[in-house]
Amino acid sequence: MRQKNVVVIGGGTGTYTVLSGLKYFPVHLSAIVSMADDGGSTKLLREEFGILPPGSVRPAMIALSHTEKALADLFSFRFSEGSLKGHNVGNLLITALTRHLGSFEKAIEEAGKILHIKGEVIPSTLQPCWLFAQLENGRIVKGETNIDIPKHNGELKIADVWLDPPCKANPKALEAIHRADLIVIGPGDLFSSILPNFLVKGIAEKIKKSKAKKTYVCNVMTKFGETTGYSASDFITMIERFIGKNTLRYVLLNKGRPSRERIQKYEKEKSEIVSLSPQQLKGAHYAVIEGNFLRSRGLIRHDPMKLASALFSLL
Repeated sequence: MRQKNVVVIGGGTGTYTVLSGLKYFPVHLSAIVSMADDGGSTKLLREEFGILPPGSVRPAMIALSHTEKALADLFSFRFSEGSLKGHNVGNLLITALTRHLGSFEKAIEEAGKILHIKGEVIPSTLQPCWLFAQLENGRIVKGETNIDIPKHNGELKIADVWLDPPCKANPKALEAIHRADLIVIGPGDLFSSILPNFLVKGIAEKIKKSKAKKTYVCNVMTKFGETTGYSASDFITMIERFIGKNTLRYVLLNKGRPSRERIQKYEKEKSEIVSLSPQQLKGAHYAVIEGNFLRSRGLIRHDPMKLASALFSLL
């Protein structure tokens, strides 16, 4: 029986969660990640070495790693002092490999061998680009970091996002989507991690045409400055605005509720549980899969194995 191909599209913690669970299932994994990251260590390395953002691919590679935990942890280690303060080992290694091998793609492949990853991590584009957003009052915000951590009034909704300069899709990303049996979008920061992938010319069109089961994993929490006040239907509507209406086949929604103690931290950050309105989802063109997908303790995030089990069942 042919091994099924699963493509996970996004970036950051959400993609890490999906991959770290699915890697234990008998599937071939391809992670397509955004190249719009411009914060912290990545920002400095982009400016000083002119490379694509290593911080975008690093979490996905660690998630797919089957090497010793100590090595994976080292890849995440961040210096807290000296001239390397703010940098982590993984970003520096990918930068060094890029210079040594002369290619960001080759650097990712080599780092993947070091981490013994299951599957592949694919940049959505191989061209440098920057993320821009227009707020509902007309103001333009430049940079993924400034969208992710707003210096402006975070109550203002984001009206539109785009990449500048415009860039075309990495052929490997298009090929992975073409081969996919299941495409998983999210979870993750909507405007700074997920949508930038669809802004790359060719990605959204390829997803729309794909015969794969297109599935969106909706966020558990809203994020101040990006999705303030969003309901589940708001997330879904925005996703389909960029990949095409009536494209999604499944939507996974969490109906688990964390304890009051766990929610308090998020209230300080002005984040809320994503509301589920049966009325809004009634008559939808996609099948809604509800379940308690939460981790049992700690940060309010999806549990990797619960999520992976639900996704694998779609195959």
